Amino acid sequence: SQVGFEEESQNPPTVGHWKPLMPSKGDKEEPEGGCQDAGGVPEPQSTEQLNVSRLRSSSVEIREKGSEFLRDELHKAQKELKLKDKECERLSKVREQLEQELEELTASLFEEAHKMVREANTKQAAAEKQLREARGKIDMLQAEVTALKTLVITSTPSSPNRELHPQLQSPSKAGFRKGHGRNKSTSSAVVSAASQSVAPEPVSRECKEVDSILFAEFQAWKESPTLDKSCSFLDRIYREDVGPCLDFTKQELSELVRVAVEQNTLTIEPVAPHTVPVGKVAAEECGGPKKCALSGLPRTCKHRIMLGDSGNYYYISPSCRARITAVCNFFTYIRYIQQGLVRQDVELMYWEVMRLRREMSLAKLGFYPSEM
Repeated sequence: SQVGFEEESQNPPTVGHWKPLMPSKGDKEEPEGGCQDAGGVPEPQSTEQLNVSRLRSSSVEIREKGSEFLRDELHKAQKELKLKDKECERLSKVREQLEQELEELTASLFEEAHKMVREANTKQAAAEKQLREARGKIDMLQAEVTALKTLVITSTPSSPNRELHPQLQSPSKAGFRKGHGRNKSTSSAVVSAASQSVAPEPVSRECKEVDSILFAEFQAWKESPTLDKSCSFLDRIYREDVGPCLDFTKQELSELVRVAVEQNTLTIEPVAPHTVPVGKVAAEECGGPKKCALSGLPRTCKHRIMLGDSGNYYYISPSCRARITAVCNFFTYIRYIQQGLVRQDVELMYWEVMRLRREMSLAKLGFYPSEM
């Protein structure tokens, strides 16, 4: 609009030929005289020139006012732009600050989460380690309790167990103790007692030679000890010793005894003299003080067995007890090896296994100590 006003000022409208008027205060008073002096111009022409002059002055005034108005609007717009620029700059700084705070917060949260995960993993590893140690101690104590139970329940004032009371052994047998001697000290010496008690004592005037096949089978089993009878070491012993030793006349009861021995749930206890079973117990017991439940032969039975927690008792003869005890001693020893309670040289452990196998072989042939 300002440009249009400037173009209009440069190109004024042309309305006929007219003479410039002299600006004076008496223009309105002397129009006629002036016109007449100028050469006798008619009155209408003077009026037209006056109107043109007024239009020109009004256009100039309008142009000036329009220019001033546009300048004011321009200044206002510039001020508003400056304010908006400042506001945009402030908002940009706020955004950058928020982004920085968000990044710092995210980093701190991730660091805290990683720290919590590390602490949880550390606590879990420590708890698992304590659990493994506790389980190992429980297994060791269970093995000790089982071994002590096997030895203690076979000793009574009327029929003491000579393994628990070495002073009752004869001098000729004092040097050779059957089974596994137990150290009756505190529980802190359990492992050392177990490793020392199973050491075979040398037998005088006896020559020994390691069988390479049997020793190789034992070494292979010792690398990864297990009670699974499918391995070559235990498979041979089951076929040659355990099976024949627990093969009694009463086949069904023999199978139950074998399973109880493998599961370590068989109990042997002495029979008190002149015991007369009565009531429910009499109906559950098999055999009797004068008849063996395993062989079916009339024998004097000083002991009876119980399979698990069934509460059923079976009277057994001394020969059957010797066979069962020999097998139990063997399984007790290999369980000690499996649980890591025996800390000896491999060859010494091998000879102890061979000694236990010899006891099973003698027992299945009918040889047993007189005190049984």
